[in-house]
Amino acid sequence: MDPKKVGEGRTSGDGDIASVMGFSGFGKKARTFDLDAIFEQTRRTAIERSQRVLEERQLEEEGESSKSVESSLPTPRDKPAAASSRKQESSSDSSSDSDSDSDSELIGPPLPPQYKAQGDKDEHMRQARSTANSDDDDDDEEEVQDDEDDNPVKKIPDTHEITLQHGTKTVSALGLDPSGARLVTGGYDYDVRFWDFAGMDQALQAFRSLQPCECHQIKSLQYSITGDVILVVSGNAQAKVLDRDGFNVMECVKGDQYIVDMANTKGHTAMLNCGCWHPKIKEEFMTCSNDGTVRTWDLESEKKHKSVFKPRSFQGKKVIPTCCTYSRDGKLIAAGCQDGTIQIWDRNLSVHTKFHCKQAHIPGSDTSCLSFSYDGVTLASRGGDDTLKTWDIRNFKKPVNVATGLTNYFTMTDCCFSPDDKLLVTGTSVRKEEGNGKLVFFDRASFQKVYEIEVTNASVVRCLWHPKLNQIMVGTGNGLAKVYYDPVKSHRGAKLCVVKSKRKEKQAELLTQDYIITPHALPMFREARQRSTRKQLEKDRLDPKKSHKPEPPVSGPGRGGRVAAHGGTLSSFIVKNIALDKTDDSNPREAILRHAKDASENPYWVAPAYTHTQPEPVFAEESEEDEEADKEPEWKKRKI
Repeated sequence: MDPKKVGEGRTSGDGDIASVMGFSGFGKKARTFDLDAIFEQTRRTAIERSQRVLEERQLEEEGESSKSVESSLPTPRDKPAAASSRKQESSSDSSSDSDSDSDSELIGPPLPPQYKAQGDKDEHMRQARSTANSDDDDDDEEEVQDDEDDNPVKKIPDTHEITLQHGTKTVSALGLDPSGARLVTGGYDYDVRFWDFAGMDQALQAFRSLQPCECHQIKSLQYSITGDVILVVSGNAQAKVLDRDGFNVMECVKGDQYIVDMANTKGHTAMLNCGCWHPKIKEEFMTCSNDGTVRTWDLESEKKHKSVFKPRSFQGKKVIPTCCTYSRDGKLIAAGCQDGTIQIWDRNLSVHTKFHCKQAHIPGSDTSCLSFSYDGVTLASRGGDDTLKTWDIRNFKKPVNVATGLTNYFTMTDCCFSPDDKLLVTGTSVRKEEGNGKLVFFDRASFQKVYEIEVTNASVVRCLWHPKLNQIMVGTGNGLAKVYYDPVKSHRGAKLCVVKSKRKEKQAELLTQDYIITPHALPMFREARQRSTRKQLEKDRLDPKKSHKPEPPVSGPGRGGRVAAHGGTLSSFIVKNIALDKTDDSNPREAILRHAKDASENPYWVAPAYTHTQPEPVFAEESEEDEEADKEPEWKKRKI
């Protein structure tokens, strides 16, 4: 047997198997089958095979007559034409055979032996083309299916959800470790709660709650790239770093508020706004504050910052950064400011900005979030002016896309990219009892709103889409933390705790014998143990010594032995009364005689007391000599 024909037979055999089985490629994913098409293809293949068998038998029987036919064959130039005509005849015959369900004989003289190979080649080429066409059809079907699989909306994990009750106030911070095993939430109630997905059951209770920053609202929580420490940014001027169990690792130093140049202080001097870890260096993190600076810190040295970046307006005035972030490679530092600008620095050059967009958002509105895409080219900004914008950092003069009408009442409303970098998601805010807060999804390329989820009847503040778990965490304004997941598309995370049943409460053991209890061991004599720090803080607030209550201001003149404005001492009292005395004492005789007539007519004070015992006055009459003597001058009397 000719090896050439053997090879051709293998090729045709593979093609036949592909035609009979109904699919063209081995190892590919199976698709849906059309049984009618398979039966039709099988019938055609059987007709073609029977045709070939008849041709071979006729050629063997009429071998002698083939020699005579060679003289009448066309020249080599006409061979392609003959082949093409033969191809057309075979195709027309196959079509006619397919129309009539019977095997018909060939019309005309049989094909010579030397052209049989050419005919077989043409036949194989035709089958290969039909196989290729079927491959193309299958590829088209696969492309359609791939397009359906590549639709980013279908990858959103929103079929199931669980609700974690953080408290009653706004959940303003969310943090999930890189492995996705542990979630931390922080809120306006000063609490930080730890949730362990592997350790929780369907009761969905946090295993630890603490107040790391006392009476300051939690602004931001984030795990480091290794997941062993947590950065806590609150309303005070000092950021804290906790370990996985909530114990203090370091606290940033506070700067000197009386120094004018903030670069010369060792730390922040005003309330913090945001903070995040470096994506590559596990010991470095960054914070921004109302003192107008963005500072980077090293975990090993808590006594001083690492470097300082000072946002400035185009006039050179100080502006306050409201949010900050690193680029994906950690080489750039971006900050959104209160004057509506977005400023980006090279991490190693802290003096001048590398990119500076003058009016990214409306001046006076707090830019609440900046987020880099996973490819590091696009920057998304969530503004306080109810907009969401994307920027190309290679051309940072104007935004690439803008979405409006996204209400924002919080200075920490998030925006983030999906793990496949095709969607952009953010939350919307609502007034109390005026609707539902939504999670809105935008296509990154067209920036059309492709999907939205109504979360709850409060604002959606924080959102986080974890790339490994493929789960979306949401923090709301009514104290809830929701986790959206899909049982098929998501991995671990919330799926670990929803399958566990609630733990049964342990039954109290009955006492089988009497015990002797000392009196001071009874609960009525035992000092109550404080179960929460909140009650202890309320008691300390009522204690004037522990709360360091200042002395009240002096109220009233001279109260409590203190000298007031006037009247506190005898001298000031006398001076005051003398100044208020308006009687005229220039002629004391007239002042006394003014009351003489009243005293004689109504002697009330002195005369009535002695009327019964007072003797009557008896006076001697004065003689004329005495009167003359009284009239003489005084010097004569002295001489006599």
